[in-house]
Amino acid sequence: MEFKTKINAADGRQELFITREFDLPLKLLFKAYQEPEIIEQWMGTRVERLENKSQGGYQFITIDPRGNEHVFQGVYHEFIPDSRIIRTFQMMKTPFPVQLEFLEFEEIDSNTSKLTIQIIYKSVEDRDKMLELPFAYGINMAHNKLQQIVQSLK
Repeated sequence: MEFKTKINAADGRQELFITREFDLPLKLLFKAYQEPEIIEQWMGTRVERLENKSQGGYQFITIDPRGNEHVFQGVYHEFIPDSRIIRTFQMMKTPFPVQLEFLEFEEIDSNTSKLTIQIIYKSVEDRDKMLELPFAYGINMAHNKLQQIVQSLK
């Protein structure tokens, strides 16, 4: 099965790049990262806090099938609607340190947009540990759900 969301992780680097083209107008794609109700649907999480502004913060809580609570949080360093989000991302109570994420939103045409995410990890080892998880599968499933949910808003 070929994934629509592509991950490029060059050997020996602390970063990776995630790219995906969506059959969505740019404004709707960005809305999926801005509206708590939409985020909760495509990410399968509960939005506890979401301050969509530079120096704002966010916190999401996910309950896994065993009933364990997982907390994800970070700070927005830049939040430019329909263009760019720069944020930190941290999975609390895990061995993974904070990562830095650059999300770039690009209009391809009036009905198609592209998301490029650059993630920088503290070390090559941290990045490689993340890639050992079902990371590619998970982000593809989430992006497929995003496409499906936001498509219905058109």
